[in-house]
Amino acid sequence: MTVYLPLLESPSMMLGTWRLASSNNRPREDSWLKSLFVRKVDPRKDAHSNLLAKKETSSLYKLQFHNVKPECLEAYNKICQEVLPKIHEDKHYPCSLVGTWNTWYGEQDQAVHLWRYEGGYPALTEVMNKLRKNQEFVEFRKARSDMLLSRKNQLLLEFSFWNEPVPRSGPNIYELRSYQLRPGTMIEWGNY
Repeated sequence: MTVYLPLLESPSMMLGTWRLASSNNRPREDSWLKSLFVRKVDPRKDAHSNLLAKKETSSLYKLQFHNVKPECLEAYNKICQEVLPKIHEDKHYPCSLVGTWNTWYGEQDQAVHLWRYEGGYPALTEVMNKLRKNQEFVEFRKARSDMLLSRKNQLLLEFSFWNEPVPRSGPNIYELRSYQLRPGTMIEWGNY
């Protein structure tokens, strides 16, 4: 008699099958229970996101989403136009504002800002520490906080197969997409 049992193969919850030996009562060297302990699985050497990220650059991106009170959107855009570009005139900040825009579809009254940090996570930490001491930015954050309903940040690495985002004069239309992948399939998705 041959029996097939489901076996959990990976965290992605994909099911496979294992064939059990014929059911007889004599002990066997190649029993299915023993095979569970002999198999060696090579662990991944690096995170998938690191394997797909550009190696020649060490930029880190921060995507900020600010949900603005509808009655404050115009004042919010004005204060951002006045303060945010000034930060990047100072060469002591290893970051740049790649783009800032408002959404038309999806979340309404939302502002999106895309920042690039030259030097990865250490540059992000350096900029955040410097901004805490920048009085103009502290006042900007206080004024901005009265206009916001909520905030969200995402830290992103750049895929090696796409071009680097560059600032453009407007008006432009941008499409933001999010994909939810099964664990362990990011490389396959990237190759596809």
